[in-house]
Amino acid sequence: MNIIAKPINFIKEVRVELGKVAWSTREELLASTMVVIVVTLILGIFIGVLDMFLSKLLSLLFK
Repeated sequence: MNIIAKPINFIKEVRVELGKVAWSTREELLASTMVVIVVTLILGIFIGVLDMFLSKLLSLLFK
């Protein structure tokens, strides 16, 4: 193969492989996005509350 045929062959192979991918539907993508947002918010709130609690506890212990 020459220097021009290799990249062209690579692009053809990539297109074939992308055709085999099972792409998510719009509904699946939106549902997954909502799950990620909700879980992130819940974990953020939990870590924030835990941080406040531990900060108060440590300030009382070292006063």
